[in-house]
Amino acid sequence: MLLSPAPIDSPAGRRNYRWVARPPGRKNRPAQAARRPVSWSTPRYPQIPRWGLHEMPPRDATAQSGRLERLSAHVPLLLTLTAGIFIAAGLAEFGRYAILLRNRTRLIEPWLLTTSDVTVYFTALLALVSALITAVAVVGRLIEVRRAAYTAAGKRDPRSPTTLALGCLVPGANLLWPGVFLTEVVRVRQDPRLLKPVRIWWGVWIFNAFMVVGALLWRIPGTLQAQADGVLWTAVADLVAAAVAVLTLWVVRGGAGLDLRGRPHSIKRWTIATTPAEPVIEPVRPCGSAERAPLAAVGNDESDETDKAGELENPVGTPESEQEEVMAK
Repeated sequence: MLLSPAPIDSPAGRRNYRWVARPPGRKNRPAQAARRPVSWSTPRYPQIPRWGLHEMPPRDATAQSGRLERLSAHVPLLLTLTAGIFIAAGLAEFGRYAILLRNRTRLIEPWLLTTSDVTVYFTALLALVSALITAVAVVGRLIEVRRAAYTAAGKRDPRSPTTLALGCLVPGANLLWPGVFLTEVVRVRQDPRLLKPVRIWWGVWIFNAFMVVGALLWRIPGTLQAQADGVLWTAVADLVAAAVAVLTLWVVRGGAGLDLRGRPHSIKRWTIATTPAEPVIEPVRPCGSAERAPLAAVGNDESDETDKAGELENPVGTPESEQEEVMAK
């Protein structure tokens, strides 16, 4: 309530107050402070100004962020382990085959049979799991290599990661498409040196598939001889699978400019020779009469008369005899 000595209903001219409308929540304006004089000098700062835009360093395009990228970084290690496991599986199968051969004439100890069975089953299961994990990692590396190759060529990879994964992992289709995908990378990079390793790997890869199918089909007959042959076939198939892992490592490192052991390739450079050419064969020089061996020392079986006639016609030391000696040499 506003208290005022004047009546409320008095006319406006006789009131000693007035109404002022202000927005709600607005306070009285403080007294304006005295403005500082404008300085026309160059502004100075006690430290480097930080009010500008932050210039962040460019992010690496190949920065590994996903699980597949992190797994593909260990492709060489996985391929090496897979090759070693398949070799161990093949040796276990050869050991079982040797036990079968010995069992034809002698009894086998139960502990030896148990050890052989456990070794065969364990190495086979470990090889299967390792092959699957390595296959996924190799597909991830293939996606990265194709993306980098097409980006360097100023193009875009026409095949999606899903297409690459299905073409490499689906049984049956993975006999054809992995070689096609690698050949496309070689053509985009214009590096014919990689074409030979890719073709060798492709051929061994298809041969390995036939070995796997043969090992499975060979165990269908129930005869003992067929089962024994299946053990031997499986051992050879494991060694072929190990060879595929080694060849895959060769292709992967070859694409990175490395050899099978991970060392950089030595580059052959052809330079122009600046020194005069040195003859490989020393030029023939005529020999003097003192260096000529006697006729009897060289095994001349002709008669003395013929020798004397020859000496009279071409005496030793004449240009004709020296020419003949040069031609003989």
